[in-house]
Amino acid sequence: MRERFAVFDVETPNSANDRMSAIGLCLVEEGEIVRELYTLVDPETRFDPFNIHLTGITPQAVRGKPTFPVLWELLRPMLEGRVLVAHNAAFDLGVLSKCLGAYCIDWTDRVPYACTCTMGRACYPELENHRLNTMCDKLGLALDHHNAGSDSRACAGLLLDYLRRGLPLERYLRQYDLRSRRTIPRGR
Repeated sequence: MRERFAVFDVETPNSANDRMSAIGLCLVEEGEIVRELYTLVDPETRFDPFNIHLTGITPQAVRGKPTFPVLWELLRPMLEGRVLVAHNAAFDLGVLSKCLGAYCIDWTDRVPYACTCTMGRACYPELENHRLNTMCDKLGLALDHHNAGSDSRACAGLLLDYLRRGLPLERYLRQYDLRSRRTIPRGR
């Protein structure tokens, strides 16, 4: 388990999914969570009632919180040189990519990533579904669902469980193109 992982989860203020209202991040090294970060983010955009109901994050709650460009100065060194991991990773990577684009932040073209939902299907095929809350119930992991800090910690717990069980990580590693917002087909 020499890989270095940045396990993250984002919440969004509306259905455009192009801004963050919160982010949770767990850095995993040597089979342990070595650092955690959770913060609300001022998305500088409108909130949909659905998202407020789902996450509990309101425009008032993010007032005075860092915007994505300010937060990026902290996030960038935490993400670089690591495999990015999320549950339903395409969603979280898409939001990250859209935030970078919306603020004209140039980072990198591609990032390595793994999806704990996909890995969970291989590790626990008997489950009726592989949603984060279902997986956490199965493994006895604490979860305050749709709280980005709790979701990222739970996702890190899933990753560590899979790796301890010997799930071959290399089979689940992919590359995500942040510019075109899509997974790169293997072999390219």
